[in-house]
Amino acid sequence: MGKLKKKKYLELLEPLQEELVAMARWAEATGARVVVLFEGRDTAGKGGAINAIASHLNSRQCRVVALSKPSDAEKGQWYFQRYIAHLPTAGEIVLFDRSWYNRAGVEKVMGFATVEQVEGFLDQAPKFEKLLVQDGVLLFKYWLTCDQAEQEERLRERAEDPLKRWKLSPIDLVAREKYDDYTKAREAMLKATHTKQAPWTLVDFNDQHHGRLTVIRDFLDRLPDKKVDAPDVEFKPLGGKPGEERFDKLEPIKPYPID
Repeated sequence: MGKLKKKKYLELLEPLQEELVAMARWAEATGARVVVLFEGRDTAGKGGAINAIASHLNSRQCRVVALSKPSDAEKGQWYFQRYIAHLPTAGEIVLFDRSWYNRAGVEKVMGFATVEQVEGFLDQAPKFEKLLVQDGVLLFKYWLTCDQAEQEERLRERAEDPLKRWKLSPIDLVAREKYDDYTKAREAMLKATHTKQAPWTLVDFNDQHHGRLTVIRDFLDRLPDKKVDAPDVEFKPLGGKPGEERFDKLEPIKPYPID
């Protein structure tokens, strides 16, 4: 089966995004706290999936968290501490573009964490997540899968496109040679942290358009089915002729030339 064309993808995405807007309305009305983790290899499509979910939601309610490497102060903290600060309050949705699972993936494979630190993380993560779920947090964990041939094509596209080159880091280039190591790290992570209270969901992202639809549908289907109707809005006609902009002190700058 060939990859999903953009036109068809957008056609299928629109009703899902309407459901996402309804979901956000439900979360606000009920005070739900929703956390979604997106993990996967470099170029798997985490950012695109997050954008597909968040693009029509209120950014004050739906927050995207993509943390940089820890500061010296954060390195001295309990590992989960800096992530706790970004968890949602009542009515909020938080989408993590990589999460605390960095320790079981990038940090492990690239040697940024010791064996003892990784083992400690794999022991503590299920306990940490159990506490979150027991407190009422709705936690979803997605791992986006991608074959190496597809990953190579996406990395090459980043290298050749000036608008995407910023996405290509030195770590990405080293990771090209560690595809199998990342697979082993992921399987060890799944074995330790795929639990009844906080299960993992793997999604095929070799076709990113299809993968996004799959993630959104799965996410929506696993939420409580509680409908909250949108408020009625009476949009009355203006009482007179529409006004036009007028300027006294400053004028708008010249429009960008399009001819």
